Amino acid sequence: MVKPLPHLQYHLTVGTKSRAKSQIELLQSEKLAKLPWLVHAFSTRTGGVSRVYGGNALNLGFTKQDSRAAVERNRELFFRKLGVANGRSSWPLVTLRQVHSDLIHYVDRVPEHPPAGDGLITDVPELLISVLAADCIPVIVADKERHAAGAFHAGWRGTIKRIVEKGVGEMRKHFGSDPRTLVAAIGPGVRACCYQVGQEVRSQFEAQFAYGATLFREEKDSDPVREKYPLLFLTARAPGHSELPVKLFLDLVEANRRQLLDAGVAAKNIEASAPCTACHPEMLFSHRADKGVTGRMMGVAGIRKRGRSRVSQ
Repeated sequence: MVKPLPHLQYHLTVGTKSRAKSQIELLQSEKLAKLPWLVHAFSTRTGGVSRVYGGNALNLGFTKQDSRAAVERNRELFFRKLGVANGRSSWPLVTLRQVHSDLIHYVDRVPEHPPAGDGLITDVPELLISVLAADCIPVIVADKERHAAGAFHAGWRGTIKRIVEKGVGEMRKHFGSDPRTLVAAIGPGVRACCYQVGQEVRSQFEAQFAYGATLFREEKDSDPVREKYPLLFLTARAPGHSELPVKLFLDLVEANRRQLLDAGVAAKNIEASAPCTACHPEMLFSHRADKGVTGRMMGVAGIRKRGRSRVSQ
């Protein structure tokens, strides 16, 4: 077992190919892994056949830079590693046309066209629900008692619209879920160390959430010349000096953890220690770190049929 960051509550499932750069690595939540009926994973960027993003990239999204054939092959490899494909067939996959919304769909089969939205829930066995991300936060929620699952895509716009909190509400409506029986994993995404945003984003969060201000930290640019020669920067503005620009950083992971808590999920049942995508571009796709030209990772969840033995990882 390879553990990229020892402090994480996630573990890596690593492929068996001989060349290290060809290994498929999946991030899996230790809390969700305790549910024998649940299949879940957050993909990484390693072990695929895509060449446009450097090396052997496991791009799972139909991006404009990559070929459809490469993505389909990557998905096949991903499903095999996940244990839901045997070479002849695989569990059907439900995807979304993600639009940074609060739209959530219950699915019991693969729709003719991917619905517009950012959340999927199901209680149907052997059906994979998924979201794609490359900095936004993927969240998987599972009901220990009802054997139901949800997958949600939470960028800052979806988070302001309370996509995850509403997702718990949809699970209560469709499955009768008690939030106290839910287990949630917040997957890899851009974290507070790297997620710089504008003042307009802070204003929207502070308008929506009583704790909105606590989700941001400020960082002033340093200027050695200004510090050594402050009189050079005197202005008529009080208190007499022009101000250095302030950088704002948003903790999107904490924002979604708070929504899960507000929805009634117990803190002990929430895992939020997945790595930052921008800090680990060698392992994860990051829209910011890769300057907008990057692949997509997938967060998936599925339900095994009752009585079926657990697939070895």
